[in-house]
Amino acid sequence: MTRIPGRALTVPPTLADVAERAGVSRQTVSNAVNNPELLRADTLVRVQEAIEELGYSPNRAARNLRTRSSHLIGLRMSPVQEFTANAAADRFVHSLVDTSREAGYQVLLFSGDATDPESGYDDLLRSTAVDAFVVTDTYLGNPQAAWLRERRAPFVAFGRPWDDPSATHPWVDVDGAAGAELATRHLLDKGHTRIAWIGWRKDSFIGEDRRSGWSRTLKERGLPTTGLASRVEDTVNSGREASAVLLDEALPTAFVCASDTLAMGVMHTLAERGMHAGEDVAVVGFDDSQTAQVMHPGLTSVRQPLEDVAIEVVSALEGLLAHPRRIAEGKLLTPTLAVRRSS
Repeated sequence: MTRIPGRALTVPPTLADVAERAGVSRQTVSNAVNNPELLRADTLVRVQEAIEELGYSPNRAARNLRTRSSHLIGLRMSPVQEFTANAAADRFVHSLVDTSREAGYQVLLFSGDATDPESGYDDLLRSTAVDAFVVTDTYLGNPQAAWLRERRAPFVAFGRPWDDPSATHPWVDVDGAAGAELATRHLLDKGHTRIAWIGWRKDSFIGEDRRSGWSRTLKERGLPTTGLASRVEDTVNSGREASAVLLDEALPTAFVCASDTLAMGVMHTLAERGMHAGEDVAVVGFDDSQTAQVMHPGLTSVRQPLEDVAIEVVSALEGLLAHPRRIAEGKLLTPTLAVRRSS
């Protein structure tokens, strides 16, 4: 029987026992066994010492199953839309790369036509170059998800299956309605009662989800929404034009926007009219882009927990690639509000 100080083991030591002894995560122990090159030298030595002290012997069959994989996760990158300030995709990619590396995987970025669900995926599936995919194009109704499901390719979606509520693939998403509700309640607490909304076209699932948080919150307070909303393309100029019309016709004292891009358009309109965000009219964006953080006077914005999204996505991927496979349920995360001087 192997003895650990303060504890007697009646069964062989486990990976969890090694992790506890070395003061590291279970995944770090797994990396030390299967992918030692991923660890810092001092961490690897500490884990190896714990393995030797406890007499831990990894499950060889499970290890062989794992090492026959490529340890690559495919992520298709869409072209950056010009005249926008959306950097949420960049934050997510960096978080996904870091989290995947800690789990023993690398992220393979590839390009493709956003209107073609097969573009980029087919070659990788045929060559078995990746173990699984992360899908992010949910704003298109997730055609990639349907295409991958038909081919039994393992994947996790960042975004709900908007057009197919019966879908059973793993997904992780951020509650956009809750984010817009946070923004609206913040403005209500500041004393605003005429709060306008500038969002995306009606065919945007994500945009309509965010809009619902604004409208629901105002209706709960018995406040009007009629004539206070605009649906436009996600560009700075669209935000500028929509806010000009709303200021003239609806006389709002505050704006909640579906993106920082649209909020910056509102800020342009206010500047052109000699008005000041946060003093004359309050403005709140969505996504907490780098521009929101550095622009004058600082844009209040809903911040998505993209680091947490990446952790949940990787956890779901590990379940899909485990033996036996574990399929995680969909998970909806709650955003926060980064308050700055614009509100």
